Amino acid sequence: MDAIAMQEIIWSVKPDLIIETGVAHGGSVIMSASMLQLIGKGDVIGIDIDIRTHNRIAIETHPLASRIKLIEGSSIDTNTVEKVKQLAAEKTKILVFLDSNHTHEHVLAELNAYGPLVSVDSYVVVFDTFVEDLPDDYKWTDRPWGKGNNPRTAVWEWIQKNKNFSIDKSIEDKLLITSAPDGFLRRTS
Repeated sequence: MDAIAMQEIIWSVKPDLIIETGVAHGGSVIMSASMLQLIGKGDVIGIDIDIRTHNRIAIETHPLASRIKLIEGSSIDTNTVEKVKQLAAEKTKILVFLDSNHTHEHVLAELNAYGPLVSVDSYVVVFDTFVEDLPDDYKWTDRPWGKGNNPRTAVWEWIQKNKNFSIDKSIEDKLLITSAPDGFLRRTS
């Protein structure tokens, strides 16, 4: 369902630039690039702390590779943020998808770094906010995040200080099932 929402958001916003944190295997950056190809404009910046060689090769040899710029490094590292800001400087419609490290502090730092780049009537989408809805006794065995320390808690803190954004429940309500409850943040001013 979230993939459908991303396609609808991209089509509606028609961004010049999509910034995505968390590349993993590259499916999301390819999907974003394909939507931009349909629109006829725009680029994707994919940021990940570890872009595996085989994934980088697959992305860089894809027919839509000309629309994709990969940056290897932490999405909250000062140098990474500066590279993204330089690439975004000439863009007027910017959309952001956050899907990397899901700790509260990391997502909050991403929101602070990339939220100001989002254009009015566009979005920052924060994925995996569902973690807050897991049972109280659920424990991640290999992840530092969990209930009380996750993307949704970061969204709730950040949205209180950034009144030019609002949680767009209309997307979530339409989907009925999403990994991003309270994660569709629309810039209103």
